[in-house]
Amino acid sequence: MNILKYGITAALSVASATALACTNFLITPSASADGSAMISYAADSHTLFGELYRYPAANHAAGEMLKIYEWDTGKYLGEIPQVAHTYSVIGNINEWGVTIAETTFGGREELVDTTGLIDYGSLIYIALQRAKTASEAIDVMTHLVEQYGYCSEGESFSVGDPNEVWIMEMLGKGVGQKGAVWVAQRIPDGYVSGHANQARITKINFADKANVRYAKDVVSVARKRGYFNGKKDADFDFAAAYNPIDFGGARFCDARVWSGFRLMSADMMKYEKYALGLEGKDVRMPLYIKPDHLISRSELSDIMRDHYEGTKLDMTQDVGAGPYHVPYRWRPLEYKVDNQEYFHERAIATQQTGFWFVSQMRQTNLSILWFGVDDANTSVLMPIYCKTTIVPLELSHENANMLKFSWDSAFWVFNWVAQMAYSRYDQMIADIRKVQKKLNETFEIGVIIADSDLAKMDDPESIEERCNDIAQNVAQHTIEEWRKLGEFIMVKFLDGNIHPTNDEGEFLRTNDNYPAAPQFPGYNDEYYRTISEKTGEHLKTKTF
Repeated sequence: MNILKYGITAALSVASATALACTNFLITPSASADGSAMISYAADSHTLFGELYRYPAANHAAGEMLKIYEWDTGKYLGEIPQVAHTYSVIGNINEWGVTIAETTFGGREELVDTTGLIDYGSLIYIALQRAKTASEAIDVMTHLVEQYGYCSEGESFSVGDPNEVWIMEMLGKGVGQKGAVWVAQRIPDGYVSGHANQARITKINFADKANVRYAKDVVSVARKRGYFNGKKDADFDFAAAYNPIDFGGARFCDARVWSGFRLMSADMMKYEKYALGLEGKDVRMPLYIKPDHLISRSELSDIMRDHYEGTKLDMTQDVGAGPYHVPYRWRPLEYKVDNQEYFHERAIATQQTGFWFVSQMRQTNLSILWFGVDDANTSVLMPIYCKTTIVPLELSHENANMLKFSWDSAFWVFNWVAQMAYSRYDQMIADIRKVQKKLNETFEIGVIIADSDLAKMDDPESIEERCNDIAQNVAQHTIEEWRKLGEFIMVKFLDGNIHPTNDEGEFLRTNDNYPAAPQFPGYNDEYYRTISEKTGEHLKTKTF
C-alpha cells in the first residue's frame, strides 16, 4: 500500500472548512427504479490519484498477520491477525455486492486517538474483504476498533448490500482510549439518505434493535466529556454531542445533501434557507426522505454532477462564475477581503475528485460498480462487475500517478478534457454531455447483453473471465472516446473561437474544402457591461 495508490487527504473539521470533501447518497431497494440498493460516492481530494483498487480473494495460514497502513498518508500503523479467508474486492465493492463509502466530519478534535491502530480507510477495505452482508461489515468495523483502537477523525460511513443500506457514524474516545463511540442507522426501505462531511444521525431509538445499533458507551462518553447533560438517555442527540452543526456544517456540507434531496423530492425546497446556513443550530434536515419517484442509476449519476443549479446557491450564476458561467471555484474555500471573511460554495461536483462511483447492488449476485475518475460533472461512469478480478491499465497506477501524466491513464485524459472545459464552461459542456450520454447508453445496452450472457454461466471461472473482458473493453473504449472528445474540443474552440460543425459533429468546410469561417462568440452582455463600468472612459470608443 502506498500514498499514490491509496491516499485521500482527510477532510479537516467542519470548523476549519478548508478541505471539506466527499459526498454520499444512499438509495434503498424500494426507492430505486430497478430494485437495486445503491450508494454513490465522490472521493474528493487535491492529492488523490483516481484509480480502481483491487484486493484478490485469498486463503490465509494460521498466524498470518495483516499490515495496516494509514489510507491518507501511507504511514505504517502496525499489524493485526489475518482471517482464514478474505473475499475479492474491486474498488469499493466486494464479490457479494457489499459496498462501503465515507465522508469525514471531523467532530471533537480531543477524541482523536493517535495511538489507535485502525484508520477509517483500513476499516473500509478490511471490512469489504471480510463481510458478506452490510450487517457483517458493521460487525467487522466495530470489532476492529474495539480491539485495536481507532485513529481517525469523526467519520460517516455508507454501508450497503443488495437488501439494505446503513449509515454508521464513528469517532474515537481520546488518546489511549481504545475503541470508538458510534451509531448505525438502517435506512427504511423506500427511502433515500445522504451525508457530506457533517454528522447526520441525531436522536437514537435505543429500543429499535433491528434498525439501530450503537456502542454501549455512546451516551456515557458524551456525558463524561460534557457534551450531553440531559436527564434521559432518550434525549441524546449524537450529532449535537459529537459534531454540533454550525454555519459551515450547513452551508458547506449539509447543503450538498439538501441539493441531492431536492432533486429527488420537491418538498425539500423548504430547506433551502437551512442550506444557506440561515436557520441556526436548532433546525436540522431529516436523515432520510421518501423520494417523489423511483431513482434510476443514471439519475443518481446526474445528481453527483450537481452545482446547485436553479437554486439560490447556483454556482453558474454568481459573479465568481465569470463570463462563461463556470460552476467551479479554486481553493482556498475561504478568503478575506479587508479583514472580512468570505467563502466559495462547495457543491457535490468538484474539480478535485479523485474517483467516484454509483454502486448498483443487485439481487442477482452480479452487482455493478459504475466507476469513474476525476470530476463527476465532466466524466463518465464505467460498469465494473463485482466479480471482476483485474484492473485495466487505463484505471491503474501502473503507468501514471498524481505527478506523472499518461495518455493511457483515464484519470489524466478526463482531467485534460475537464481543464479545457473549465475555461469556457457554458460553451463546451454541451459537447461533453453528448459523449457522456452516448457512452452511458452504450454501457446500459452492454449491461443488458452481459447480464443475459452471465445468467447462462454457472462456472465461476467463466463468469470471472467474462467480467474481466467487460472491464477491459469498457476502459479501453472509454478512454479512446474521451481522447477523441478532447481532440474535438481543442479544434472546435481554438483561440477563443468556435469552428462550426454539422449535426454529426463534423467540422464544416467551404466549397473549396477550406475550413469554414469560425464564429467569434466573445462574452455575454453582463460581462461586457462589467468591463464598461470598471474601465469607464479608458476603453470607450472615441472620435478624433
